[in-house]
Amino acid sequence: MEWLDLPLARCATGHVRLPGSKSISNRILLLSALAQGATTVSNLLESDDTERMLDSLKILGVAIVRIDEGCYRVTGCNGKFPVKKADLFLGNAGTAFRPLTAVLSFMRGHYRLSGVPRMHERPIGDLVDALRQIGAVITYPERMHFPPLEIHPAAIHPADITINGNISSQFLSGLLMALPLTGEPATVIVNGTLISQPYVALTIAQMARFGAQVEQESWRRFILPGSQVYRSPGKMTVEGDASSASYFLAAGAIAGGMVRVDGVGSDSCQGDIHFVEALEAMGAHIRMGSDWIESGASNDKILKAIDFDCNHIPDAAMTLATTALFAQGTTTLRNIASWRVKETDRIAAMSTELRKLGAQVESGDDFLRITPPDGSLKAGAVIDTYDDHRMAMCFSLVSLGTPVRINDPHCVAKTFPDYFEKFAAVTHQ
Repeated sequence: MEWLDLPLARCATGHVRLPGSKSISNRILLLSALAQGATTVSNLLESDDTERMLDSLKILGVAIVRIDEGCYRVTGCNGKFPVKKADLFLGNAGTAFRPLTAVLSFMRGHYRLSGVPRMHERPIGDLVDALRQIGAVITYPERMHFPPLEIHPAAIHPADITINGNISSQFLSGLLMALPLTGEPATVIVNGTLISQPYVALTIAQMARFGAQVEQESWRRFILPGSQVYRSPGKMTVEGDASSASYFLAAGAIAGGMVRVDGVGSDSCQGDIHFVEALEAMGAHIRMGSDWIESGASNDKILKAIDFDCNHIPDAAMTLATTALFAQGTTTLRNIASWRVKETDRIAAMSTELRKLGAQVESGDDFLRITPPDGSLKAGAVIDTYDDHRMAMCFSLVSLGTPVRINDPHCVAKTFPDYFEKFAAVTHQ
């Protein structure tokens, strides 16, 4: 196994240009492929997850040309993929697997979708059940309710659809993106509390940019009018990734100097932008413009523990778990049940690795409680990353308190291939 040794860094200061948002990149790629006309997409994230979406769309017959770094031209298929039989490998990219499952169910073709072993452990039954309500024919070649999947030719007849909202917001997002393809009105009703609501809001916002409207009532009822067609807006720019911003902003809060991220700010449509509210509650100094954020330590350079509902920031909440190592008191992160079905069981993984540093950790189905060690962090820790990009990036922050070894650092390629180079540029010994 490869590893990366991070030396002790005593301060963090500098400037980072963020890569494009993964969530926005894959949504825009799929909507561009389904639209009438061609779309030029700038600042597209170039990572493993977006490669899975790009490769799959090309296999399905979509014409995609790379113009320059982060710039692609996608010629839409007017709602119908030319290729009606395909075997698609989607790695561990939930932002590709879930929406493509929904969209391909409307294509009257025969498709097989698979991924890495961890993807085959991530449940998808709620989405499949919702699609079956309107006529989709989807089978499980291996294990009920889990990938891989086979999608068979079928006629879709939109009606009132119910879907569970407590596992992954990507199920609802995929369904909403697929429904305009019929041109008929549809209503989706969410059972239970919808988690990660900002990601659904993000989906609705991107759909609107392509001309499809969704009305939502209290995050429980979603109404799509009939006679809607996706039309290319011509040119689109992907904003910077708010989840990726969290690591640099946390570094500024922990280590004293101002750290600035460019590409995301007060105008952001991403839920993870609310991560700055948690940092402010811990005592960090935050300044923000329309497309930039700065973070620095408080005057006394002491962070305070918080009790925080993380429903709106499921990915960036992981960064709070490692930031809690530098806070006085016990930090509680609530409403994080979705961590269990991410790239790894993040509640279990985070608990294990935090304890290596001397922290006391209590966990449950939907919460994590972290008390930092008395005195300094335990030296000599070797952090396992579980093939999870966010585990690797979160635990880089440990180097602001003690040298640390990160196993399998290349897993960050999923969303941020040059993360450690950019982190090194703003941390100083």
